[in-house]
Amino acid sequence: MRTVADVARVLDHAVLKPEFTAADLAAHAAMCAARGVGCICVRSCDVAAAAKFVAGSPVVVASVIGFPHGAQRSEVKALESRLAIADGARELDMVMNVGALKSGDERTVRDDIAAVVAEAKARGVLVKVILETCHLAPAEIATACRLAEQAGADFVKTSTGFGMRSSGPTGATPEAVRIMLDTVGGRLQVKASGGIRSWDDAVRYLDIGCTRLGVGDAAAILDGRPAAGGY
Repeated sequence: MRTVADVARVLDHAVLKPEFTAADLAAHAAMCAARGVGCICVRSCDVAAAAKFVAGSPVVVASVIGFPHGAQRSEVKALESRLAIADGARELDMVMNVGALKSGDERTVRDDIAAVVAEAKARGVLVKVILETCHLAPAEIATACRLAEQAGADFVKTSTGFGMRSSGPTGATPEAVRIMLDTVGGRLQVKASGGIRSWDDAVRYLDIGCTRLGVGDAAAILDGRPAAGGY
C-alpha cells in the first residue's frame, strides 16, 4: 500500500508557468516543504530564490534547462546548467534537441546532452533528459533513450508539460513510458511528466515502473488518496 509520504517523496512539483510571480514561487515552495514533496522544479532564474525558500527542509531544487523547446545551442545549455548549479540546483531537467533527433542527427542530440552532463556530474548533480514524447514516433523515443544513456544522463523524462500538437496527448502516456522502460529501464530511471493530475494517475505510473513523477499540483494529488482501501 502506497502512503501519502511515499508518493510525496517521488513527486517533482513544477513551478514553471511564465506568469508565476515571486509570491507564487514562495507559496509553492512552502507547500512542498509542508507536504514532504521530494523536489521542486523551477525556472533557472528562480533557482536561488527557491533554494532559500526550502532551506532546512528535505526538498531538492531542480532547474529546467533549455526550456521549453530544447532548441538553444549546447553552449547555452551548458552555461545555464553551470549557473543553476551555482544557485543551488541539485537536479537538472534538460530539454533534448527534438528537431535534431527528428532530423536523424544523433551526434548533435548526444553531444547536446553530454554538454549538460559534463557540468552536472562533476558537481554531483542529476540530469533528467526531457524527450517531449508527443512529437516522437515509438522508434524515436527508443533512440532518444539510448542517446541519453550514451551521454551519461541519469533519467529520461516524457514531457515538458508545454508541448503542443494538433491532436492526441501532449504529456505522459503509458505507451511512451513502457518504451522508455523497455529501452533503458534498470540502467536509467524514468520520469513521467505531463497530465498527471490525480492520485490514481500517479499510482498508475509508479506501478508501471517510473521512479519520479512531474506534476503541477502535488497537493491535489496527495489529497486524492483514498481514505480507506484501494491504494
